[in-house]
Amino acid sequence: MPSPSLLIAVVMPVFNEEAVLPQTFTRLSTLFDNHSQFRWCAVLVNDGSRDRSGELLRAQEATDPRFHVVELTRNFGFQAALAAGLADATAADAVVTMDADLQDPPELIPALIEAWQKGAEVVLAVRRSRQETGVRRLGMDAFHALFRRLVDGSLIDNNAGTFCLLSQEAAAVFNHLPERHRFFPGLRAWVGFKVAHVAYDRQERAAGEPQQSLHRLVRYALDGLFSFSRLPLRFLTYSGLFISGIGFSLGTFYAVRRLVGIETAQTGFTTLAVLVLFLGGVQLIGIGVLGEYLGRIYDEVKQRPLYVVKRRPPDRQ
Repeated sequence: MPSPSLLIAVVMPVFNEEAVLPQTFTRLSTLFDNHSQFRWCAVLVNDGSRDRSGELLRAQEATDPRFHVVELTRNFGFQAALAAGLADATAADAVVTMDADLQDPPELIPALIEAWQKGAEVVLAVRRSRQETGVRRLGMDAFHALFRRLVDGSLIDNNAGTFCLLSQEAAAVFNHLPERHRFFPGLRAWVGFKVAHVAYDRQERAAGEPQQSLHRLVRYALDGLFSFSRLPLRFLTYSGLFISGIGFSLGTFYAVRRLVGIETAQTGFTTLAVLVLFLGGVQLIGIGVLGEYLGRIYDEVKQRPLYVVKRRPPDRQ
């Protein structure tokens, strides 16, 4: 029989989720009631919602003491809100991280806890299937395919997202990571620890529309690529060497032709234009890649806080 002293915290970032929050509260409350052998705490981080999400969160906190609300001063983004929730759950024996839209079913949490109690320190909820279609699905598949080639393929499971369980030790290490541009699956894999997997089928949103815009998803993908791989920089080096080699070979070829009298005059405007445009494009791409790394270095050295908390639960002010 599990010890009744074990505290399980469920961390959920929330941004404009008023349509789904009532169902989220109901399913979490049912989970907590049906597994009373544990002590439960739901840490709900209001990431600057502009709808009635904040009002609903505070009302639930006032009704059920198992729900704690952390409010940020503005929308800092999903990763920052997730970090704020983890920082607030340091007293928990294990922390479950998940989205508030119920695509990840709370009913799977007992299976994650069971794997943790068997010795795993990080338990990943691995998707057997997912409901996304269209451009979002194609983009996700393309990102994972590219990511596996740019980063050690054994580092991250493509089918594991935010939904997971972290032991107290793993969560503590994660809380001490200083990055501003965070890619949660990558950081979770980087900290190490013993990993277990629990398979599930990802569901459709229970209500409302996805709050992660295409722009945010692209930025998140770039954070993952540039935070865990130097291959784009190496690719520029290899491209420079390759193009320089071709240029040197062509220069030698045309110089020899001119010296031996095979070529006496040639306009070469088309060739010159193509070479200039091609090399200019490569240089601009290279500057862009360097700018992505430099911009992240700039953000890191400023040492600004990842988020600013406006309100914590009353007992933690």
